[in-house]
Amino acid sequence: MRLTRGEFEQVVARAIAGIPREFRDKLENLVVTVQDWPEPQFLEEVGLARDSVIFGFYHGTPLTKQSPYQTATFPHRITLFQGPLEQACQTRRQLIRQIRKTVLHEIGHHFGISEKRLRELGV
Repeated sequence: MRLTRGEFEQVVARAIAGIPREFRDKLENLVVTVQDWPEPQFLEEVGLARDSVIFGFYHGTPLTKQSPYQTATFPHRITLFQGPLEQACQTRRQLIRQIRKTVLHEIGHHFGISEKRLRELGV
């Protein structure tokens, strides 16, 4: 299943727009980007094997770990990897669901939710 980059980004935007306002308002310093595939060097830098399959990655300090005394910081970032997401899905519907799930998963990390807890929640 393949989408154009524009279509993919629209699905991402709809996933973010579907987040309740009380949470969406806390995403003001968060940027979501789309990349084709993760670079092998990046995977190694974050402690994953070069052949690991990941759909997204949160780069930043979770809100629960931020200090109110911090000076201005660079935006936190979520990178979604379009290639692995498309490769894992057979239909457009599956892909849209997986993109949404991945967006929510990575935003969960922004809010300080652990990998283990996100999996328990099914995200």
